[in-house]
Order: sequence, then structure tokens, then C-alpha cells
Amino acid sequence: MNLQTIQDHPAFRQLASERKRLGVGMSIVMAAAYFAYILTIAFWPRLLGHPLWSGTVITWGVLIGVGLIALGFVLTAVYVRRANSRFDRLSQLLLEDIR
Repeated sequence: MNLQTIQDHPAFRQLASERKRLGVGMSIVMAAAYFAYILTIAFWPRLLGHPLWSGTVITWGVLIGVGLIALGFVLTAVYVRRANSRFDRLSQLLLEDIR
């Protein structure tokens, strides 16, 4: 079995397409969130410097920054879940068909 045969297989094409679509989509979401945060720091820093409530030292910027980190973990968990279900099934189908 050569590489071209695998690349031409419909299951491989579907697997590659779905992985690419999911990866690009999640990358766009993370980049957009991160750049929105950076642009807010650059052009509206007072918003992020406000305390969450009166008498606290925790600001909106800290909360949103932690939220960005959490978003990274959530997106990773979504990808892993998808990889362990859909992508693994497509990989298994491909392996069975090739053998």
C-alpha cells in the first residue's frame, strides 16, 4: 500500500477535511478572543482596570485574562473529545479498508 492510495481514500479525505476545519475554526476563535483582549488593553485600558466590585483589588482585566486561559483549556477539551470520538472512528475505518 503506497501513500497515494491512502491519500486518495474517501475516509482519509474526510478525516483530513474535518480535522482541518475544526482546527482552523478553533484557532480563529482563540485568536479573535486574544486579539480582542490585546486591543482592549491598547485602546480602552480603563475598562480592564476597573475593580470587579467596590473594595476589591481584582480587576476586570484579571478576570478576562483568566477567562482567556480557561477558553484555551475548553477548546483543547472540545478538540480531544472530537478526536477521541469522530476522528478515531474515521481512522479505524481507514485502517480497516486499507488492510
